[in-house]
Amino acid sequence: MPDTSATPARPARAPRSELNETIRFLVKLAIAVLILRSFIFAPFSIPSESMLPRLLIGDYLFVTKWNYGYSRWSLPYGVPPIPGRILGRDPARGDVVVFRSPGPDDHDVIKRVIGLPGDTIQVVHGQVILNGKPIPKQRVADFVLPLTANFDAQKCGATFQDVDAAGAPICRYPRFRETLPGGKSYMVLDQAEIPQADDTGLYTVPAGNVFLMGDNRDDSADSRFPAPIGMGYIPMERIEGKAVVTFFSTNGNASWINPVSWFSAARWSRVGEGF
Repeated sequence: MPDTSATPARPARAPRSELNETIRFLVKLAIAVLILRSFIFAPFSIPSESMLPRLLIGDYLFVTKWNYGYSRWSLPYGVPPIPGRILGRDPARGDVVVFRSPGPDDHDVIKRVIGLPGDTIQVVHGQVILNGKPIPKQRVADFVLPLTANFDAQKCGATFQDVDAAGAPICRYPRFRETLPGGKSYMVLDQAEIPQADDTGLYTVPAGNVFLMGDNRDDSADSRFPAPIGMGYIPMERIEGKAVVTFFSTNGNASWINPVSWFSAARWSRVGEGF
């Protein structure tokens, strides 16, 4: 005889509201972005000319976060305040790093590592002396930069304004190639003989710190100057990551109401440039 007993019906699940689903998705997305930005890589934009000629105002680059270990500054806004570094490793001389500046107005800054703990550094007539030996500095072709909204005539300075073959206004700076011990080389600008920047005392980098300089030597507030003029030595735990590649660049001439200018203002040739 067939079993005619009824199977108890399962209670119907209450339908999830669209708002709850959206909130769940946004929370998961925020957590994923936080993890990615804190521990893998993060975007960074260039607001000043202190790293000319390698970095221009309007460049956007990716910074990898694992190279030197993790600290409170690996996390957005330095929260929570984790002491010291985890899996800490020292940068190499010549690395371009993003770090959190000291002081109450702390913000993200990008500079090049010149000195490691124990190194002695001095600048004499614009030449860097590292551990008693001058870093080779070779004059190369001038650095030429078109004048745009991001870098206008005022930023260039009257002394260095020029025109190209087509008559377009440009900025022209003396450019040099520096070569560190071990062979790593990079370009720097040295506009003029400025005593405060080109002739310094002798620095000895303390343990747990680095000595950083901008490639635009006459327009960079860096470790050559104590705060508040510059920033002095930078503790390792303030280093956030290593600059690796430029993923976008704009000359600042774009207008929000003109979509065509979004493309014409982009400096496509700079996309993909490494360090």
